[in-house]
Amino acid sequence: MGESLESKAELRRRMKDLQIQVDELKDLVNTLLSVICEEPDGVHTGAAPTIPGQSHTKFCM
Repeated sequence: MGESLESKAELRRRMKDLQIQVDELKDLVNTLLSVICEEPDGVHTGAAPTIPGQSHTKFCM
């Protein structure tokens, strides 16, 4: 019986640790997506040179 309680407590602790890791990874992914979508090369502001005849898309990579 005592072993079962220890097992459950260990499982809860492990699940809490994993949830913390998942939350941290979600924040990292959201940050990376924000950086990618902010057009860091300046195409949107006109600061970057453009190729004549090329369409202006709302994103860059």
